[in-house]
Amino acid sequence: MNPPNGFSQHAVACITSNTAGRVLQDQQVKKTGGAMRKEAGDSRVLALEDHPDIESFLNDTLRFPPDEIKPNMKIKSVTPKPPRKPRLARASSLDEKSWRRRRVFRMSLENLIDPNETSSSNGSLQESSLSHPTRSRVVLNGEQGSLHNLQDASEASPYGKNKGSISDSEKQVSEVPSASVGLMQGKESSGSKPRLSKITPPRPLPPLELSVASHVLRTANRIDSDYMDYQHYSQSRFERLSSSLSDTGLHNRGMVCDSCSTDSMKSTFSLLTPLRAKDVRNRSYLEGSLLASGALLGAEELSRYFPDRSIGIFVATWNMQGRKELPENLDDFLFPSDPDYAQDMYVVGVQEGCPDRREWEIRLQETLGPHYVMLYSAAHGVLYMSVFIRRDLIWFCSEVEYATVTTRIVSQIKTKGALGICFTFFGTSFLFVTSHFTSGDGKVYERILDYNKTIQALALPKNVPDTNPYRSSPSDVTTRFDEVFWFGDFNFRLNKDRESVDSILNQHLEKDLSKLLQYDQLIKEMNNGAIFKGFQEAAIHFRPSYKFDIGQDSYDTTSKQRTPSYTDRVIYRSRHKDDIHAVKYSSCSVVKTSDHRPVYGLFRVKVRPGRDNIPLAAGQFDRELYLIGIKRRITRELQKRQEIKDQKSSRVCTVS
Repeated sequence: MNPPNGFSQHAVACITSNTAGRVLQDQQVKKTGGAMRKEAGDSRVLALEDHPDIESFLNDTLRFPPDEIKPNMKIKSVTPKPPRKPRLARASSLDEKSWRRRRVFRMSLENLIDPNETSSSNGSLQESSLSHPTRSRVVLNGEQGSLHNLQDASEASPYGKNKGSISDSEKQVSEVPSASVGLMQGKESSGSKPRLSKITPPRPLPPLELSVASHVLRTANRIDSDYMDYQHYSQSRFERLSSSLSDTGLHNRGMVCDSCSTDSMKSTFSLLTPLRAKDVRNRSYLEGSLLASGALLGAEELSRYFPDRSIGIFVATWNMQGRKELPENLDDFLFPSDPDYAQDMYVVGVQEGCPDRREWEIRLQETLGPHYVMLYSAAHGVLYMSVFIRRDLIWFCSEVEYATVTTRIVSQIKTKGALGICFTFFGTSFLFVTSHFTSGDGKVYERILDYNKTIQALALPKNVPDTNPYRSSPSDVTTRFDEVFWFGDFNFRLNKDRESVDSILNQHLEKDLSKLLQYDQLIKEMNNGAIFKGFQEAAIHFRPSYKFDIGQDSYDTTSKQRTPSYTDRVIYRSRHKDDIHAVKYSSCSVVKTSDHRPVYGLFRVKVRPGRDNIPLAAGQFDRELYLIGIKRRITRELQKRQEIKDQKSSRVCTVS
């Protein structure tokens, strides 16, 4: 007969047998089935429905020996209760939810800083489930909404006798709550603080960046140790992750042990890249190989030295007037005050050079210091040109070639003409030309003839292949190279009388010299397309470089009263638009040993990767000049220190 609530009564017997090693741990009554579910593991739960003789049933079913069923063994019948009606829980507001989260988080932090709680939360929960011989199982009670940890506290005797009864075990089960209940409800349980569960990130952590360059490594076009904004370039463009330096590769090759840090391995190769044996065998460094990866002039090597793929070039021209005396200090000439950093390449052209050309080159090497070496130097009469480059970049230069053109055949001393030097740096070809055109205020046509003869007769390049032969012209040497710089004493004058020019200069219009430049012959001819086709010149913001009194800042005060003019110029052209960017264009007013002032330009030039199929210079430079210049530099520094020391030690005492 069913009770009023509609549920049938079921008798459930829970028997613990230590002899058989079985533990009856859980009991659960289904709402409609009426039979207990048989649990997996080492425990067995038996459901008895309306058996009048329970003792005989147990003896027949379990087949226990008669002596194992004792009188003190109790059988408990359980009548399930109907579930309570669900109550509508009040929806929590956002403030209450956030308060509860903060409370649980605060209690979790207290648990983390507790010196007595040193074990992890996962380990504490696993100890109760994996400890031997006690076994436990967590069952969710729907009526109370909590977790109960059912444990068998009795110990087995050799003969299968129990030291504790089932009722004692049930009491212990009801008194021992699980630690996870307090964590779920935000309350403490059994005097212990809640433990935090293991936190796993929602997504995989990003891999550590493996960079072969340290954070303080400077780029090739910077020599100042305080160049901290290099990190900006390295994050955006310096993304060289060599396959030979990957984490997997290092571990596979046995170069990094498990206990070692990869950062220590990176510091070993922060400046020099590891070389493979087969790459060393295949490369001669006189003519490169056609390797797809790891090429000496390839994109990988270019990005390592120049992340922005541009180099700084200093180009200067100076008519020395054949004077033997050289300036005492060339620092203001080669290292202007405005830019904070030195350039990667220095090209200096001289017209009417000093008689001792070697002394002039030594002075340049002494001023530039040990960071630079002279890649090449050539001369045509009194026309000199010297190319200096940073010593760590000489491996990326091709063979250097030069050619000359004489425009004044009658003269025995070649004072008028042109001198050109060309080479390839990575995959970009350069041509530097210095010229000295015909002098005279009204000889514009003769100067145009000198230009046309130069571009037709300058036979370059010779052995170095043209990077883009489809855009080259056999009648114009400037079309055969990617970047062309033409500088020198072009002798173009101002078509204005001396008084008018002096009145304009007295207005101190250095920032806006348009009133003066509108009379410039070179600008007029370039606009008409008669000379320097395809070339351009940076804006002029300096006073005319010719003609000064020697050692003075005043213009010609002799009886000839020559008109001040912009005779010394630096112009440039490129095959690709915007490859050359003029940073500064000015003159050096400190050097006063000639009637001309040196004129220089600072440029940023884009460089492209190349192929290792060109004849390389193999690091050749003028070693003798380098040693002489460095020795002079050291001697000069020692002399300065001695002078300072002598000034401090020499003191005159007077007694009054």
